[in-house]
Amino acid sequence: MPPPAAYFQPIDWHRTALHELGHASGHHSRLNRDLSGAHGSKKYAFEELIAELCAAFSCASLGIVPTVRHADYIGSWLDCLREDNRAIVRAASQASKAADYVLGFLPDNEAPSKTSISAIDGRTA
Repeated sequence: MPPPAAYFQPIDWHRTALHELGHASGHHSRLNRDLSGAHGSKKYAFEELIAELCAAFSCASLGIVPTVRHADYIGSWLDCLREDNRAIVRAASQASKAADYVLGFLPDNEAPSKTSISAIDGRTA
């Protein structure tokens, strides 16, 4: 990632970092998601949806007000969601796991409680 100074606002760096960490969580040695989709494919769109939801969940848990910043991906997300009416549920589930994984690296005194993470994604602690 470029250094924070390369971004117009610090929040942009945080959102981007959390999005990219969402992707990194899918590596086979971590949460083992299928990351084989080429740019423009359905698999790629689904992984982008997971990463963006992971960033949103992580931002909410950390008190960072997120916005969707990948307007160019929205079209591919819509195609993905139109073709599979459960895609959003599957993506949110995987994004929640990714956010839990990413946030698990915070020091104990800075980590959000499992209760706060669960409140974001609707699970009970």
